[in-house]
Amino acid sequence: MHRTYMKDELVVFWDSEKCYHARRCVGSSAKIFDPKRRPWIDLSQADMPEIWECVSKCPSGALTCAYTHGIDVRFEEDACRSAAYDGEKQVGVCLYREGPDGWSIVSTRVDPAYGGQGIAKRLVFSVTEAAERRKQAVVPVCSYAVKLLRPADQ
Repeated sequence: MHRTYMKDELVVFWDSEKCYHARRCVGSSAKIFDPKRRPWIDLSQADMPEIWECVSKCPSGALTCAYTHGIDVRFEEDACRSAAYDGEKQVGVCLYREGPDGWSIVSTRVDPAYGGQGIAKRLVFSVTEAAERRKQAVVPVCSYAVKLLRPADQ
């Protein structure tokens, strides 16, 4: 399971498959992380420096964060994609195909001028979150999605 949480210009990514030290997160900030609450991460409870500090202490890499840089990521189901926009300009896209085995992520691209800002990760997570809501499996096909979604031992 992959989730994104946003506050202002900050986006936090959570990968449940990598998460094995949740107790450390809760211990670092019980107001942000509460496993009894749904969702268990609530960024509204702290300021951005505190959130960034807590996330950076995650020993497993299950939690990471990035600034949004004003880029809007939208899930566009009719087009089988999630897309990133800087204003009205499309700067990235993650395409998927619907099939009998679920949704296959076939391409993830970001304009090189926007590279290194976490946009591709936001695009892929947008598709995986939508797939989960629709009870669809996700099959990573493009190299970026494979790297991001498959455990290191596969």
